[in-house]
Formats: sequence, C-alpha cells, structure tokens
Amino acid sequence: MSRGPNTRFADLFALTGWSKGELARLVNRRGAAVGQQQLSTDTSRVRRWIERGEVPRDPVPRVLAALFTERLGRVVTTEDLGFQRHRHTGSGSGAKGALDDPSREPERTAEVLTEFTGMDLMLNRRGLMGASTALVAGAAIAGPLHDWMTSRETVSAARPGTSSGAFVRAPGAAALPAADAYQPGPVGLEEVEALENSVDVFRAWDASRGGGLQRKAVVGQLNEVGGMLGYPHSPALARRLWTVAANLSVLAGWMSHDVGLEPTAQKYFVMAAHAAREADDRPRAGEALSRAARQMVHLGRPADALDLLRGAESGSGEDTLPRTRAMLRTVEAWAQASMGRSQATRRTLGEAEDLFAQDNGDPGPGWLQFFDRADLHGMEALAYRTLAEHDPSAAPLAQFHARQALDLRSGGHERSMLFDRLSMASACYIANKPEEASKYARLALTSTSEMSSHRTWDRLREMYRLSGRYEQLSEVGELRSEIRKAMPQQPRPQII
Repeated sequence: MSRGPNTRFADLFALTGWSKGELARLVNRRGAAVGQQQLSTDTSRVRRWIERGEVPRDPVPRVLAALFTERLGRVVTTEDLGFQRHRHTGSGSGAKGALDDPSREPERTAEVLTEFTGMDLMLNRRGLMGASTALVAGAAIAGPLHDWMTSRETVSAARPGTSSGAFVRAPGAAALPAADAYQPGPVGLEEVEALENSVDVFRAWDASRGGGLQRKAVVGQLNEVGGMLGYPHSPALARRLWTVAANLSVLAGWMSHDVGLEPTAQKYFVMAAHAAREADDRPRAGEALSRAARQMVHLGRPADALDLLRGAESGSGEDTLPRTRAMLRTVEAWAQASMGRSQATRRTLGEAEDLFAQDNGDPGPGWLQFFDRADLHGMEALAYRTLAEHDPSAAPLAQFHARQALDLRSGGHERSMLFDRLSMASACYIANKPEEASKYARLALTSTSEMSSHRTWDRLREMYRLSGRYEQLSEVGELRSEIRKAMPQQPRPQII
C-alpha cells in the first residue's frame, strides 16, 4: 500500500543533482564495496521511494544516508531521508532531524544517536565537513519537547517488563554496513567511571582552547556510548550511561556551535535533552536546551531562544538548584537584551543574582561547576554590553561586570576570558572610551588567533563594527586593519 510521497527524501534528492538512475547505480556500487553484492536497485525503485513512500530494506537506507552525507557535505541520517519508523510526510529539507518526536523509546534514541555520530565522523574522516544549510527555529524544537519535558511521568533507565533494564539493539544501527564493523558491547562499572572521567577532560579542553581541536574525539566517544546503550545493563548502570551520553551530546553540540556547524550543533542539543530525560535528569535536559537557546541568541534569533528557555525552565523539575536557575536567567537576559528590552534585561539579571546568592555551596553536577561567580559576571557583562547598543546607559554596567569576571577568571578558562575582553572592549567603544577599548581589543585579537573557535571571531566582528566610529584615531585604525587581515570568512546558516 502506498504511504504517499516521501517529501523529505524528494527534497534532499533534489539538492544532490543526481538522476534516479545515477542514484541507483551509486547504491549498488557502494553496497558491493562493503560486501552487499545482492543489492539490485534500479530507477523504478528510486521512483517508488520518492513517489510512493516505499521504505527499502536494510542496508539500503544506511547506504543512502552515507551517499547523501558525502554529496551534501553535512550529516544526513536515515530518518532525515524519511525512513524512520513513524514517518512524517510534511515537507522539509531534513534539518529537523531524527528526534523531533519526543515519544522515542530509549532504544530508538540510542540508535539515532549512534547513526548521527557515525555520519558526523565519516564527514570528518573524508574532509567534507562544512557549514550545513538550514537551522530549525526554536519554536519547532520547544513545541514538541514542552509536553514531553513537563509530563509527570518518570522516565526510568529500565524499560517496563524487563528485569535488567535491557535495551533491544535495533538492527542496522551502524552508520555504514561493513563486514569488519566494530560494535561496542556491554560495559561494567569501571568502564562507566572511565567514561565519566573522560567527560571532565573534554570539558577542560573545550574551555581552554575551543571546540575545534577535540570535537571529533568527543563525537567518537559519544558514538561508542550510543553503541553501549544498545545492550543489557542494570538500571543504575544504564542511567549513568545515559548521563554520559547527555553530557557528551552537550559537549558535541557546544563544540559544533563553536566551530560554526550550527544545524549539527542543534541536533546534538536535542539529543542531549532526550538522553538526559532517559537518565531521569530533568535539570540536565533543561541545561541542554539552554545551550540551544544561547546558540539562537548568538545567531540573532532571540525570540526563538526565549521559546527554548520556556521549555527548559518549565521542564527542569523541582530539584533544579538555584545556581542552575540563575544560569537560565542569564541566558534569558541576553535574549531580552538582544531585543532591546531594557527593563526586562535588568530585572532578569537581578533575579539571576538573587538565585546565585541562594547557592548553599553544593557543587552540583560536573556540568554546573563551570557556572561559577566569574561566569555569572561574564554573562551579565555580555547581556549589558548587548543592551548598551539599544540603551547606552547599560555600558558602564557591562564594563563593571566584565572587570569582575576578568578578576575572577582562573587558568583553564581562556575562551571565557577572551569573551570578557571582547565585552569590555565593545562596552568601552559604546561609552566613548576608545583608548581603553583598544587595549582590551588588542588582547582579544591576540587570544582569538590562538583559539580553535569560530564563535570568538563572530564576537570580534561585532566589536570591530562598534570601533568603526573611531577609525580616524590612528591606534584604532591600525587595530581595525590588523583585524581585517586576520578575520576569516564565516557564512551564517539559513533558518527554517
């Protein structure tokens, strides 16, 4: 029986420029190369995939995903092609990805995580990784996730009806069919502890030098964990594995955002929220969505950020620490500042300070420990610096908080220190203090060249724009010339 046209597949197929016959030959050729000589795809089958919504048998969907990934230079999964269990027939380029439906079972979440990371790694290996084409608006994520995150049902790492918390390993979870494919197996307590320690190492690397240097290592580790989650574990061990998956997904998303892979980052943030929910850790799920919100503000979509933050706030649960809620407030304030809402920005930052003051010394989970007093001041500086473009009276507040953040920063947080300097320089330019601004701007430029982070260049561009009114000053003119020579070109993704 016809399921109707597969518009997801059709839209992506149109982007490749292939004919139906070309795609059929490529499928057969790739299948034979990995030991699947029995594939006999032809033009009529490709037509039925598109026009009738037929779903080919394994391993064809995975072969197709690999071919589309290579052709388009961005991660394309089998679900992006419309080959998921519960197909959506609405039109779209595939940017909404595999986890739009919040009712996914744990084994399906693990399968999607494994497939997506496998495709991501393949792009890295073949040197095809580039900026993806489309980024989903925040409401498109927040809407489906809201009811799921705020439901009273408790998600357990153990599935109903099983004694061991086992997950059925979905067939075909590997990214590519291959005769010698390595498959991770079940693990014990020592292995999980080692994985938890690796997350701390990855976090430290990211905070020090940006996401570019270690992104592939994080994605590879996450791919391993996704495979592990397909095997039986005790409920307690499975929950810890899901927590590792959530933490690694956030890191993979943050590192992807840091190097300009925005739709890839967005998918990792959504997968992190799902993994955290499977670990019964709603605060972690909320923090993952707050990362997606920060991404939206950075890309000039503050209204979408507020949509995501409402879901994060309402779904984080009653056990959320005051410091976590303070962190969410700072992101909200940055979004409000981007929209020029002065009163809302100041009120929200005041709430953040009050919540942070309620901290009772509980260090909280590892991911929260990076939001310390220095980071609170750093986010306040960023929000007030952003607001100052609409309300110049906020510039002195931005300078004050930037100084506080810089005084409090310790070693290992070089990227945050760089952002503080950029906030200070930008606020000084707005406050008509070009000499002081140039001092911090030059320090920032030197640090940016040592950082594997496109995001720092984006912030430097904003500061460069603000310095334009003082270009007649020799020191500022020389600085702007140096920035122009050092600045890479960085396209922004399309929002859908």
